[in-house]
Amino acid sequence: MSLTETAASPAETTVPQIGHWIDGAHRASSSGRTAPVYNPATGAVRAEVALADQAEIDEAIASAERGYREWSGYSIAKRQGVLFAFRELLNARKGELAAIITAEHGKVLSDAMGEILRGQEVVELATGFPHLIKGAFSENASTGIDVYSLKQPLGVVGIISPFNFPAMVPMWFFPVAIAAGNAVVLKPSEKDPTAALWLAELWKEAGLPDGVFTVLQGDKLAVDGLLTSPVVQSISFVGSTPIAQYIYETASKHGKRVQALGGAKNHMLVLPDADLDLVADQAVNAGYGAAGERCMAISVVLAVEPVADELIAKITERIGQLKIGNGAGVDAGDGTRSEPDMGPLITDVHRDKVASYVDIAEADGATVVVDGRGCSVEGHEDGFFFGPTLLDNVPTTSRAYTEEIFGPVLSVVRVASYDEGLELINSGRFGNGTAIFTNDGGAARRFQNEVEVGMIGINVPIPVPVAYHSFGGWKASLFGDSKAYGVQGFDFFTREKAITSRWLDPATHGGINLGFPQNH
Repeated sequence: MSLTETAASPAETTVPQIGHWIDGAHRASSSGRTAPVYNPATGAVRAEVALADQAEIDEAIASAERGYREWSGYSIAKRQGVLFAFRELLNARKGELAAIITAEHGKVLSDAMGEILRGQEVVELATGFPHLIKGAFSENASTGIDVYSLKQPLGVVGIISPFNFPAMVPMWFFPVAIAAGNAVVLKPSEKDPTAALWLAELWKEAGLPDGVFTVLQGDKLAVDGLLTSPVVQSISFVGSTPIAQYIYETASKHGKRVQALGGAKNHMLVLPDADLDLVADQAVNAGYGAAGERCMAISVVLAVEPVADELIAKITERIGQLKIGNGAGVDAGDGTRSEPDMGPLITDVHRDKVASYVDIAEADGATVVVDGRGCSVEGHEDGFFFGPTLLDNVPTTSRAYTEEIFGPVLSVVRVASYDEGLELINSGRFGNGTAIFTNDGGAARRFQNEVEVGMIGINVPIPVPVAYHSFGGWKASLFGDSKAYGVQGFDFFTREKAITSRWLDPATHGGINLGFPQNH
């Protein structure tokens, strides 16, 4: 992906400018508004991203509407061919995308690659879309009358994606939307906007008509432009709960379909019979992977006594083995790169916010077992690093327990029983993901039936469903009636027409009857 550079005086340093993707091409912004894009590992500004004005918002939506008119007329076979071409290009060049994600988000390269592969699962699901947009047919439902249904695209659809998964989250939505015949306007996070443009270039190369995949860079003005436009028919969003609620209420008020996935406070319930080595491994993986910046991270371990002390010791031992550093890795001297386990947080502001929650927990009486505050990486002293943090005896009244931290902070809460742990999970305002670790099949089965959460893992800490199931939580973790991808995704991006058809026999057309139609 090439960035457009603006002219600078000899005394100035040229800063690459990241613009939009409109009508199948890069489009420089004339709004005069920009935001910095950092390399989180170094703290340096690597580019500036445009923040769209109203004219650019209108232009992007109008382009998408033109693209929809063309694309929705493509045959299923032609649409499927473009999907397959995109899939093959993505598979061949995913390393390029992973490098972009690491440079702007900070996550380690292997984690960036994992994100892409999970998104690619949805692309692969979408290549089989003909089966998922079929209608139904009932012959002779009434004498001489057939009834059948069609699934047709909505039109122009909006996607508003978060910073933590700049490739995977958009891929939860746009392959399904495009396969179904819609045109997409993607508003990526202004913190890591380049992945969206790389994906746009790939769609162009795959043969997608201009306008069908549009990237609109921006801030709240761009978001509100999508939410209120009479052309945009639906909104798909992933982010924090307050913003998800705002998205849902505003878009719904303007007559749109909405799937708005919000925040989380995911718990892992550990029963006394669990394999504590497995639990410790998975708690570290789920708590500190991607530096905790994921809505499916485990942030609370509910330890049913008497296992807490032993489990904390095992987790602490594993934390001591973690390497923190630049997600791009360092040259190992033998032609390979040595990759750390965990990279930086996205910005210094977010790092300080995460640190504030550790301060709150400590002030509320929690024990800081492992302290990630003040983490520094040699050679990257200006990077936005925060070390893995482990808290014990976190009061359930503390904001450090009740609120989403979105960082590498794992809290241990000691409970006396399964029932006490279950009650804590079910009384929370979020219902995104949860897990139970046990060797008791009866306890696991009871848990999956009794817990009030949308996605459940049994000895699996991050239960993100595969692409042919759907992703989404309960309660304050999901606003709207539809989850992401899977069959629900295709239902969301299509609308149904029911047709009642009769081809008359001229000799017996039945005459006049003003009564209510009846089936015979």
